[in-house]
Amino acid sequence: MKISVVSPVYKAEKIVDELVMRLNEVLSEITPDYEIILVEDCGGDDSWKRIEDNCKRNEHVKGILLSRNFGQHYAITAGLMEASGDVIVVMDCDLQDDPAHIKKLLDEYEKGFDVVFTRRVGRKHSFFKYITAKIYNWMFSVFSDKNYELNVGSMTMFSSRVKDEFVKLKDQDRLYIQLLKWVGFKSTYVPVEHRERYEGKSSYSVSKLFLTALQGWTSYSDKLLRLSIYSGLVISAITLLVGIYIVASYFMKSFQPGWPSLIVAILFSTGLILMSIGIAGIYIGKIFEQTKQRPLFIIDKKLNL
Repeated sequence: MKISVVSPVYKAEKIVDELVMRLNEVLSEITPDYEIILVEDCGGDDSWKRIEDNCKRNEHVKGILLSRNFGQHYAITAGLMEASGDVIVVMDCDLQDDPAHIKKLLDEYEKGFDVVFTRRVGRKHSFFKYITAKIYNWMFSVFSDKNYELNVGSMTMFSSRVKDEFVKLKDQDRLYIQLLKWVGFKSTYVPVEHRERYEGKSSYSVSKLFLTALQGWTSYSDKLLRLSIYSGLVISAITLLVGIYIVASYFMKSFQPGWPSLIVAILFSTGLILMSIGIAGIYIGKIFEQTKQRPLFIIDKKLNL
């Protein structure tokens, strides 16, 4: 059995050596046939130099350098397209998920599951990051068509046939976990301890989390479109009732012109219209991007592949 580990690398020059060392220790105890695929997503530091050095010292380490920064989920896809293992593991490079968990995932995988997700226990984030992550996950659940596991981690294990189906997906908007869930097959969850980041800080700011959430809401659900329709129906119903009230008041000689309330109503309805147009525009923009049929990523260099 061959195991392939795919890890996207971004601004991790001080982590790469430790990541490779720990993965080697764990994987060599499981099987002599394994590969560690590190995908450098052009973070602007010396991560690629560290990957090159490890590739020279260890034939199990493979390196992929993308032509520019495409994003974490595209880097994962690039690594999966090169993975040749019977079992594939995807994990972040920051070591918040311990490589030793691979054995735990493998135990579940060998029970007959095609996909093993991780459920993070005791997240090691700052209070602010913890709260924003909670809000992000909750809102993703609200706007998603399916139940969303709130504490699911990036570390996953799956079979080669799942990988083969995953890489067939050409969605321009890519969220790794959501696409993996869409592929399906028999899956399970394994609780794992979430550790402190080995070095540095997360590249996901609040604005980036919001944009990722917006990407997820609009790429994997049409609920926002339906919400704008429902909002329009509610406003129309309220307007009808208010209109009936005004007409009745007029004939009852108690009608009082209310310009402030009229202006507020106009501004409110205008804002709702603009929001609905914006939501529709986002979906149209996604259709436009998809019809371009551009490659998901471009590879600059490969090592040991």
